[in-house]
Amino acid sequence: MTAHPSGLVTEAFEAQRDRLRALAYRVLGSHADAEDVVQEAWVRLSRQDEAAIGNLAGWLTTVVGRISLDVLRSRQAHPETAYGHEFADLVVTPADEPAPDEQVALADSVGFALLVVLDSLTPGERLAFVLHDMFAVPFHEIGHILGKSADAAKMIASRARRKVRAADRPAGTGREHQEVVQAFRAAAAGGDFEALLRVLDPDVRLTVDTPGGLVVTLGATEVAAGARRFAGEVARQRPVLVNGVPGHMSWRADGTPLSVIAFTVDDGRITGIHIVVDPAKLAAIHLA
Repeated sequence: MTAHPSGLVTEAFEAQRDRLRALAYRVLGSHADAEDVVQEAWVRLSRQDEAAIGNLAGWLTTVVGRISLDVLRSRQAHPETAYGHEFADLVVTPADEPAPDEQVALADSVGFALLVVLDSLTPGERLAFVLHDMFAVPFHEIGHILGKSADAAKMIASRARRKVRAADRPAGTGREHQEVVQAFRAAAAGGDFEALLRVLDPDVRLTVDTPGGLVVTLGATEVAAGARRFAGEVARQRPVLVNGVPGHMSWRADGTPLSVIAFTVDDGRITGIHIVVDPAKLAAIHLA
């Protein structure tokens, strides 16, 4: 028989809900997945003997951490179903200065560049990094979640931190980022192949999320050639901010989103272009 938590435990859980949701979101990069994880934690709490829980906050952190870890491992085992979660929580705003309520929405989002970096970590590294570096969870608790010692958890978090720092190279100011994206748009709209090569990193990665799946193009030459073929579409796109950094978006005649593009810029060149054209994914994007 399923137990029903007392009023005090229910109240205590609700007091923890925002923290648990924030934790799960930063581990998973998806609001929907985070909500599911928190709800599952509530279900598990309802089945638990309250008297056996000495520290409810710690117990819930462990449960949410373990469920989140299972989700990450499932994504890794089934990448064809996991891809695209990072686009679901993009916040698109006008290219001018965000209004206060839009700034709140952006602050609640994991930066797109950080999401890309976190996706490159193993599930254990990602969990350890988020729990320790973002939520100051002690290593012995992280180790308990991972089934490892505190020292091993510390090493995993340290390894993740090095990877994040290595990938988080200075990308210049927001104005410089915007100038690079504007240069790409002008070169693409004008079909200027040489100008495209100048603004693209030699190892640039283009990913397109379509209804039929993921399409990936690697290398400046291939990406520049593709950009020239779609010069007309590029010219119709409107500059926007995607999670606070410059991007592009276009709409159909009926006002529904047609595409959204997010750019990753490092050292004055575009290293990543991420395009969403899947209507289901576009419908999930926050349009501020």
